[in-house]
Amino acid sequence: MAKKRIVMALGHNALGTNLPEQKEAVSATAKVIADFIEAGWQVAVTHSNAPQVGMIHTAMNEFGKQHDGFTSAPMSVCSAMSQGYIGYDLQNGIRAELMKRGIYKSVATILTQMMVNPYDEAFYTPMKPIGRFMSAQEAKEEEEKGNYVEEVPGKGFRRIVASPKPVSIVEIDIIKAVMEADQIVIACGGGGIPVMEQGYVLKGASAVIEKDRAAGLLAKEIDADVLMILTSVDNVELNYGKPEEKPIAHMNIKEAGAYIQDGQFESSSMLPKIEASVDFIEHGRNRKAIITSMEKARQSLEGKAGTIISE
Repeated sequence: MAKKRIVMALGHNALGTNLPEQKEAVSATAKVIADFIEAGWQVAVTHSNAPQVGMIHTAMNEFGKQHDGFTSAPMSVCSAMSQGYIGYDLQNGIRAELMKRGIYKSVATILTQMMVNPYDEAFYTPMKPIGRFMSAQEAKEEEEKGNYVEEVPGKGFRRIVASPKPVSIVEIDIIKAVMEADQIVIACGGGGIPVMEQGYVLKGASAVIEKDRAAGLLAKEIDADVLMILTSVDNVELNYGKPEEKPIAHMNIKEAGAYIQDGQFESSSMLPKIEASVDFIEHGRNRKAIITSMEKARQSLEGKAGTIISE
């Protein structure tokens, strides 16, 4: 009998914001992932990279300014660096936890590129802030390079980039091969490296892909049974932040669509999670998506916690 497959999408709280925090967070995260592997699941892991890619982008830009002969790194390169940086800690943390339990499986981080549509509307309305706050002069220099910036009152200026929807995963065949071999794969980190095809060449795009949309596409492509999006809250909430706020234990895709139309979900946080879940479920049979916290991951799979989305 074929093993069941799950894509586990890790949020910011599963990784921390700097190297010491990441080491500590990954140790706890690896235990939860190992629980699923020990229970017989084939696991694919994807993850956030917002603090890490911002740190790398800032560091590379500052270094380029202060040292002759060195240049800043484009967003696509910074995204690649963050995948390796996070994947290194994750794969070693998972490997160590599995070995403690007598489970000998390989864990591989696959540097993943994500094809995007060059005519995606997101390129015309960048919204994702990246890097540190800048002065007015620095912001002007960024604009002269053709980049977008926005002013945050009282804090300064920040560069903003587009967040296009992922179209296809370039390395999907490699990812599938690792899964078919019953090993553990870490892929599509930070939403993947956004690229556009120009002839035979893949060119990096100045953008950041929403990692939950990438997780949904990954789950769809490997024909997963479950898409589990791990975030900072135990449940999806209706009327979030209002006196009548209430958690949702279960919703079907029709109900989810109605909530989306009603504007129930914040566009920069919960909405991509819901939309990715619905898209994943609609393109297969007997699938379900779960949105919950790392602490409730195991209970949610048994239907005892979290928000479950199904047909």
